[in-house]
Amino acid sequence: MSNAHTPAAPAIAAPSRNRKKVLTILSTVVLIGLAWGGYEWFLSRHIETTDNAYVQGNVIQITPQIGGTVTAILADDTDFVKSGQPLVQLDPADAKVALEQAEANLAQAVRQVRTLYANNGTLAAQVTLRESDIVKAQTEIERATDDLARRQSLAGNGAVSKEELNHAKSQLTAAQNALAAAQAGVSAAREQLSSNQSLTDGTNIEAHPSVLAAAAKVREAYLTLHRAALPAPVDGYVAKRTVQLGQRVAAGSPLMSIIPLNQLWVDANFKEVQLRNIRIGQPVTLTADLYGKRMEYKGTVAGLGAGTGAAFALLPAQNATGNWIKVVQRVPVRVALDAAQLAQNPLRVGLSMEATVDVTDQSGKALADAPRGNSSVQTEVYAALDKDASTEVQRVIAANLGRSSKPAAPKAH
Repeated sequence: MSNAHTPAAPAIAAPSRNRKKVLTILSTVVLIGLAWGGYEWFLSRHIETTDNAYVQGNVIQITPQIGGTVTAILADDTDFVKSGQPLVQLDPADAKVALEQAEANLAQAVRQVRTLYANNGTLAAQVTLRESDIVKAQTEIERATDDLARRQSLAGNGAVSKEELNHAKSQLTAAQNALAAAQAGVSAAREQLSSNQSLTDGTNIEAHPSVLAAAAKVREAYLTLHRAALPAPVDGYVAKRTVQLGQRVAAGSPLMSIIPLNQLWVDANFKEVQLRNIRIGQPVTLTADLYGKRMEYKGTVAGLGAGTGAAFALLPAQNATGNWIKVVQRVPVRVALDAAQLAQNPLRVGLSMEATVDVTDQSGKALADAPRGNSSVQTEVYAALDKDASTEVQRVIAANLGRSSKPAAPKAH
């Protein structure tokens, strides 16, 4: 009887093994779920990651401020240039002629204004001379009046003829006319002096309006001449050179670009749902496809974009028309890079990056609420040119003022 029931044992063992497999699978799933939940709770919820991140930088276009013919190209693609280094030279012949003409006009203006100031003394002397004529005419009137009075007193006795009496009257009339003429001469001289002084009062030769107008033309011509050489505004690398030798270029035409690779940042484009906890000042870890995982860049969230990429696209989406499908939008987050790491491991504009933001610290702001304290980028290249133009103006004015300068004393050895 016992041998008849032995085949039923494997049938009972099979469901037991299946239950064990199911329990094992369920246990594995539960453990994976717990592990995933622990990861999300302790780590993942404190970071936001995206591989939609790219290196950005200032692409400075080199454009001429004047038109001209290209006579020299002094830098080419991939070259490193220093701030102030000439990049392109335009033909300066026409500008030289204009500068020489402007300097001649300034010299003439200075000499004409000098004449105005000199005329003040001449006209003042004329006024003094005319005033002396008045005194002389008044003396003549007094003498003629005395002569006429004496002759009139003698005319009744017949001692003075009628003709002599008429002659004395004529002399008195002539003296009175001379006085009137002298007075008119004084008035005219004073008017001329006043008219000339109105052109010189309250200023000196260097600050006279005629000199200032001519000086402005010299400054303009000087700047035009020296703008024939296009300098590099910043240190950087040449890219996108399109200018060719002998080309006639117009003002504002793009000739090449300068990219300062020490002023790069990363634009990380996060999804809308990832922006909830991102704040300015949070630390960022970045890796570039160029170097791979072996090089990690340390960055900081510098700011969040004011709109999505689609909002600033050349052809923005019109979601209010036709059928609509929701598309997850992304907002660029600017990440500032560590300057020392950037110098040691240089990047290029447009390279792909992977950015991971540590959002644990929520004390920062989502948007900047204060203006930038100082300029992010600036150059002093063009300011020096303006100073040189002012120096040239002063040289021309000084050369035509006619002031003698004493020789400098020899230096003691």
